[in-house]
Amino acid sequence: MSSYTESQRDLQDEFKTRALADTLENSIVQTELNEAACAFIEERDFFFLTTVSSEGEPTVSHKGGPKGTVKILDPKTLAFPAYDGNGMFLSLGNIADTGKIGLLFMDFETPHRVRVQATASIVQDPSLLADFPGAIAVVKAHIDRTFVNCARYIHKYQRIESSRHVPNNNGEQPLASWKRIQGMGPLLSPEDQARAAGDEISAKDYADLLARGET
Repeated sequence: MSSYTESQRDLQDEFKTRALADTLENSIVQTELNEAACAFIEERDFFFLTTVSSEGEPTVSHKGGPKGTVKILDPKTLAFPAYDGNGMFLSLGNIADTGKIGLLFMDFETPHRVRVQATASIVQDPSLLADFPGAIAVVKAHIDRTFVNCARYIHKYQRIESSRHVPNNNGEQPLASWKRIQGMGPLLSPEDQARAAGDEISAKDYADLLARGET
């Protein structure tokens, strides 16, 4: 049975692609990850995450970490860490609200990409947290649909280096530069307040760091 919505069908009919869409859905869309997709995902050190709030408002964010930042638990289940962020909790809040997520795994050098749609939940499983040093929580996702996406519009880029903010094996990471901006201190957690004390910078200093890519 097709999973296409009425609006998607209307557009397929308008542009005469219904037969193509049905063929692709039947041939490439799967409900679990195959061996090749598992290997590809486990080699990634970043991905893009989309979530939807209870109000139907979507958001998308880049999630970076060490290689293998997404762990394949089984062909139907994956897990990824939630690291310290900006305190807004847009993605995690949306996951708590609706649980509906999309993940896009990219290789800009080959290029290649894999898409995943899943139903997710936030967990504090100690055994999973141990796999992601520095994580404040883990997102566990049950795969609904996945497929390899055409790579023809992916521009080729070369990887330069890892972010210095990725937690190390002990879960340690440098304090985000924006948390050192003058006036931010009272808004931070007690731990971050202590780390930022005596090492404040101006908003202009931060803008200069940002412009140089040194945040």
